[in-house]
Amino acid sequence: MTPSNPLVQVVVLNWRTAELTLAAAEAALREIEGLAGGVTIVDNDSGDGSFEHVLTEARRRGWLAQHRLAVVQSGWNGGFGAGNNHGIRQGLPDGQRPDLVYLLNSDAIPQPGAIRALVDRLARHPEAGIACSRLRGPDGAPHQTAFRFPSPAGEFEAASRTGPITRLLRDKVIALPQPGTSCRVDWSAGASMMIRRDLLDRIGMFDEGFFLYFEETDLCRRAAAVGAETHYVVESEVEHIGSASTGMKTWRRVPDYWYDSRRRYFEKHHGRAGALWATLASLSGEGLWALRCLIQRRASEVPPGHARQLARHALRRQPLPFHVEKGKP
Repeated sequence: MTPSNPLVQVVVLNWRTAELTLAAAEAALREIEGLAGGVTIVDNDSGDGSFEHVLTEARRRGWLAQHRLAVVQSGWNGGFGAGNNHGIRQGLPDGQRPDLVYLLNSDAIPQPGAIRALVDRLARHPEAGIACSRLRGPDGAPHQTAFRFPSPAGEFEAASRTGPITRLLRDKVIALPQPGTSCRVDWSAGASMMIRRDLLDRIGMFDEGFFLYFEETDLCRRAAAVGAETHYVVESEVEHIGSASTGMKTWRRVPDYWYDSRRRYFEKHHGRAGALWATLASLSGEGLWALRCLIQRRASEVPPGHARQLARHALRRQPLPFHVEKGKP
């Protein structure tokens, strides 16, 4: 059970986004005023001077002297999960163990009351082990961040992009409309995610076999397996640029680590046969979409080689080792 005045550790992961990281940390420090806790900035082996710049700025602004913020170096770039795990293991800047861990992306700015709203949600709902924020872009546009767990049927629906199939499989649709009220969801984005530290002791931290993508889906699924719910909290609003480190918005080709993470997730939770079935469902949906685009003479907007890559990664006997691609976190 979380105490009435919980210790909150904010973890901000940096990879070559020094100025964004400083802005996120500054907002987090502002939002935890009145709360017990502190901020840990983890540099994920950026190698571009980010660590030194963030450390210098943190010292210049007096954050280190207040013992409310620490800047640490992970020492290697193991991806999103590994970097956040490193930060969580550090504990609070003064060495204390937190009651709640709040993960904040470097390109995310919590709005007034956002962190407090997550703390309050967990205090009021002991059945919830994870609480996530409502994300919006700098232009105010809502970000789709409430989801069901992936399934073969959900993969088919998402790939087909066809109204009748969506209506037929409405209970399997993975990406949900942004909720209008706070509620339970299967999983939500890790850009602004608060987790009970005791829950991490029970289920473990992020699976570091995921370099990037699907790691928060896996964490929420493992939480659900022990009866801990994930809640989407609309009162916690966070401005999120999105893909600042990964460059996902401008991908011309989906990187290998996305396919590796997808396969790892399905094999972990559905077995090898279930993973193959999910890939077959996705490829079938992509085929329907391609046929529709051909008939309507429209561009499919699917990255070149996606279906081929999906099949290749699914049929490989053993997953390739996770690796760092140039320009990726």
